[in-house]
Amino acid sequence: MLRHFWGTALAAELEYRGNFLVAALAALGGAAGSIFGISLLYQGGYQPGGWKYEEALLVLAAFLMLDGFAFTLLSPNLNRVVEQVQKGTLDFVLLKPMDSQFWLSFRTLSPWGLTDFVIGLGIWFFAGNRLELGISDYLVGFGLLAIAFVMLYSLWFIIGTSSIWFVKVANATEVLRALLEAGRFPMQAFPAAYRFIFTFVVPVAFLTTVPAEAALGRLTEQSLGLAFLIALGLLLFSRVFWRFALRSYTSASS
Repeated sequence: MLRHFWGTALAAELEYRGNFLVAALAALGGAAGSIFGISLLYQGGYQPGGWKYEEALLVLAAFLMLDGFAFTLLSPNLNRVVEQVQKGTLDFVLLKPMDSQFWLSFRTLSPWGLTDFVIGLGIWFFAGNRLELGISDYLVGFGLLAIAFVMLYSLWFIIGTSSIWFVKVANATEVLRALLEAGRFPMQAFPAAYRFIFTFVVPVAFLTTVPAEAALGRLTEQSLGLAFLIALGLLLFSRVFWRFALRSYTSASS
């Protein structure tokens, strides 16, 4: 099913190949601006939160890869949940002989977000090479990035699901993305109050800073286990929340 879904989506998107060039230029410009902003913080030998420049680049790389994942898969799928609830087209999804959450989450994709992911991956390896990371460090870091992907998907899906009760929640995902902008920088660079919010209210720290810390070998086994449990808990909650929300769904088309 995924091969069929994504093959159709790619065929449709590749009709406008000029979009790839535009997306690549936009991604390069955004990454250059972020690197320039981080470079300004490190003028005069200052190290925000005790993080070295190359270590901060790891955090930025994690953010770019996460943002690319969101633009490629989450945004084109989950942002449509609100529209489907409003128009009643969710009926047709629920009538299909397949899991509705799977259909809503993976029906299409936008390949233009892959440029952000590739740029982030390049920065990750560049910074890792400067920091002399080993293969095991990369593997642990990528493992935590996979956990971060699950967290972000779960949060996004939960927000989309709430549209069954609160129809006009389209801007909620934009608020989430705005909060994720803080993930460009190490959490230790923020004041204590912000670190608390970005760790326990909106888990931005687990999305970008924690994968970088894992690659740097700074996380304990307890912290790794906590990140895994949070991701698993959010994923399970998104599933239970969706099944619960469907009980309150009334078709807008009938």
